[in-house]
Amino acid sequence: MSASLATVSYIGATILFILSLGGLSNPESSRRGNVYGIIGMTIAVLATILGPRVSGGGIAWIIMAMAIGGSVGLYAARKVQMTQMPELVALMHSLVGLAACTVGFASYIDPSIEFTGAEKTIHEVEIYLGILIGAVTFSGSVIAFGKLSGKIGGKPMLLPGRHWMNLVGLLLVIWLCREFLHAETIGGGAVPLVLMTFIALLFGVHMVMAIGGADMPVVVSMLNSYSGWAAAATGFMLSNDLLIVTGALVGSSGAILSYIMCRAMNRNFISVIAGGFGTGGGEAAKPGEQPAGEVTPISAVETAELLLEAKNVIIVPGYGMAVAQAQHTVYEITSHLRAKGINVRFGIHPVAGRMPGHMNVLLAEAKVPYDIVMEMDELNDDFPNTDVAIVIGANDIVNPAAQEDPTSPIAGMPVLEVWKAKTSIVMKRSMASGYAGVDNPLFYKENNRMLFGDAKKMLEEVLVAIMA
Repeated sequence: MSASLATVSYIGATILFILSLGGLSNPESSRRGNVYGIIGMTIAVLATILGPRVSGGGIAWIIMAMAIGGSVGLYAARKVQMTQMPELVALMHSLVGLAACTVGFASYIDPSIEFTGAEKTIHEVEIYLGILIGAVTFSGSVIAFGKLSGKIGGKPMLLPGRHWMNLVGLLLVIWLCREFLHAETIGGGAVPLVLMTFIALLFGVHMVMAIGGADMPVVVSMLNSYSGWAAAATGFMLSNDLLIVTGALVGSSGAILSYIMCRAMNRNFISVIAGGFGTGGGEAAKPGEQPAGEVTPISAVETAELLLEAKNVIIVPGYGMAVAQAQHTVYEITSHLRAKGINVRFGIHPVAGRMPGHMNVLLAEAKVPYDIVMEMDELNDDFPNTDVAIVIGANDIVNPAAQEDPTSPIAGMPVLEVWKAKTSIVMKRSMASGYAGVDNPLFYKENNRMLFGDAKKMLEEVLVAIMA
């Protein structure tokens, strides 16, 4: 393939990637957006392999590597459950960071690359920044994977003087950059490059360890942005225009998503990075600390009766629904209620679950109609006219303390106002607090009922009662 044909292919792939992002902005067009992305990536890979920069002997190695990587990806796609998608996404981000690091070191020791003067300086800056961003992305994503999978506790690790430690690390990185750029030999530049990589890896670990469980959705989108910038830096190192454009698209879209997520939690990006709130234990509130009042339990049969008597129902899904894999049962209940003329809608909070769009993906998998899945801002004003609001495994996103208690860690956070419905029903396994470790006064309100038990099991009992 000639260089001109490869360039045209890259332009076509870039257009398809942009169309893919546009398609993913709406659930109804997301499938088409995925198809655009698949076609674009296929064209990009073929244009790279068959392009003028890959020799005949190297194609065999590339195909072998693609076969191994493709097999691992196919296995993961088949075996990983939907509830494990957040940690899988974090793990994929780590691979992008690792790739940026390895490409950076390979570019630095490549004897075929001979630059002088300003070109040499620019190339070395590209290498330095690429490895720096890649190392932070790699280690941070590995820690995020550990937190999301439960292998590492969600409680933020706030070391004394952590901000000063970060500042010292930043100053060291800047000084090492100067030493790297002024090194006269490859051996002289390797030492500051390796030291910087080590500092960047530690910074990635420290940064994500300091972020609490409640901020993990922001972390996932933030690492998504970092992986994009790492890919763009790799593109600069390899002089690959498509990789630069693709990385910039991912990086910028991830940054915008991070901003949206922070706004949905009434937090700014700096406060999240400086050390988030939340614990991973989800322990029950202590008797002396929990809000005054008693909970009112409800049975599955009584829940079914309330749903059948209602005219308007809003369902608020949370991570508990994902863990129980109850989305298909929820769809069946929704179908039966709608067949009886009951208006059923879903309320999705931007940070519900463990990653952006987690609940939307689960409901789409269960074939819940897109037009009844609505964002928080679209239906929050409708709760006073709602007969039943049923919360499935969510906690922090329906916590009235965000509005009623200025001392609460989540004070000011926009939440779904389910307590304004005529009756709210919260489905939980126990009285444990949510991922943020914040008590929820909703449980004790007069119009609230608690349906305890495994979400899938209890919903199946509700479905049987509805169909009776």
